[in-house]
Amino acid sequence: MYITSFVHREELFNMVQRWLCDRLEPSDGMRLTQILICDGFILGETLDAITRLLLSTFSAESYRAQRLHFKGELRDIICRSARTPSSRSKELIESYMDNPEFFYTEAPVDGTAYLDGMEKLLAIYRIKRPRRIAEKANRYIANHIFRMVQNRARQMAEERAQQIGVPLEHLLTAEDEMEREFSLAEEMIANAFRHGKARFEKPAVTINDVGGIKYITNEESLRQVEEFLLKRHEFRVFERAEHTGDYRAKSLVVDVPWDKEKVCRNFIDSRAWEKYVNRGIPETELQKGLDHLLEDTEPRICIEVTLTTFDDLVESELGRGIHEERIITQRGQTAYVGHIPLNVEFLVEYLFAVAVSPMIRIDRLPVKLWGRYLPDTISYHIRQLYYLPEHDALY
Repeated sequence: MYITSFVHREELFNMVQRWLCDRLEPSDGMRLTQILICDGFILGETLDAITRLLLSTFSAESYRAQRLHFKGELRDIICRSARTPSSRSKELIESYMDNPEFFYTEAPVDGTAYLDGMEKLLAIYRIKRPRRIAEKANRYIANHIFRMVQNRARQMAEERAQQIGVPLEHLLTAEDEMEREFSLAEEMIANAFRHGKARFEKPAVTINDVGGIKYITNEESLRQVEEFLLKRHEFRVFERAEHTGDYRAKSLVVDVPWDKEKVCRNFIDSRAWEKYVNRGIPETELQKGLDHLLEDTEPRICIEVTLTTFDDLVESELGRGIHEERIITQRGQTAYVGHIPLNVEFLVEYLFAVAVSPMIRIDRLPVKLWGRYLPDTISYHIRQLYYLPEHDALY
C-alpha cells in the first residue's frame, strides 16, 4: 500500500512488499511503530493547521476544538448544531435522539470537531483508524492480485487456443476447465510472492484519503472555499469528485506541505509523546522528539477536503448516506474471494496491530500469502502482541 498521507510512504510501501513475500527483518516491529507515531502526528498537526487556515479565512467567528473518540460524540454535536434545519434534517435528528444506539454511536473515530461560540459545528478533521486503512489497503491489494491472476489465466487460455489453432475469442472452454485454470493461475501468483518475484505498481495500491477535513457551510461559501483551495499557490488539487444520491458532497484530494519545525516543536511542547508510552518504545526515547525520524521523508502529503452543507452532513451521518452503512456495503462488494485476498487482509491487519501494540519485536510473520488460515488465527496472534495468549482460554 502506498499511503500518500504519510511522510514515510516509500519505506512503508517497500515493507509491505516484503511482508507479502514473507520477508521479515528484525527491525521491522520497531520501525513500524516509529513510522505510525511519527507519520500519524505529522498528519494530525497538518490537518489541524489547514482546518484553522480555512476557518480564519472564511469565518470571522471565534471557535474551539474538541477531540472526538466515538461517532456518538460527533452525532450529538450535529444535533446541537441544528439552527434552522430542513424538515428532512429535523426528522433525522429526532429519530437519532429517540434511539441513538441505532446509529453506531460506539464506533471509534480519531478526529477533532471545530465549534463556534454557539456550539455550532464548523468543520471536522479525521484520520482513518488502522483497521479502516487495513481494510482499504486489502481491497486495493486484493484487486491488484486478482488482475494478476486474471492476466495469467488469460495467458494460459491464449496458449491453449494457439495449440489447437483457433482465435482466443472462438475458444470454447468448459466451466470446470476455466475454474481449474484460474486456480492454477492463483497458485502461480502465490508462488511468485513466495519466491519474492511479485511486485506491485504504486498507482494500483495508492491511498490518498487517510487524513481528511470536512468543511460545513452554505452553498455559496463552499464555492469560495473550493476556489481558495484551487488557487492557493502552495496547494495542488489533483483529484475532484462530486457525490450525488444518498451521499452528497464535493471532495478534493489536495497535496499540501507540512511544517517540519512547527511539528517537531509541538510534539515536545504539548508532551505528545505521553500518548505513545504504551507502544513499547522507552519513554526516554520518545522524549527525544521526532527530529531523528525525519531523514528522507516526503516534504508534502495528501489529504482529502470534503465540502458539504449542514443538511447534507445530517443525511450522511444520520440518513440514507450514513457512513457505517457505506463501509458495510464496501465490505460486501469484493470481486475476488479466496485464500489470497483473505490472507492479504489478515497480514495488513497484523502489520498495523504490530505498530500500535506494546510489542516492538516479532520473530516471524503469522500469515503466509500461500497458506490457509481462520480469523481465529490472526486474532490469536494479535492478542499475543498485547501479551494475551489464548491457549486454554476457558479451562
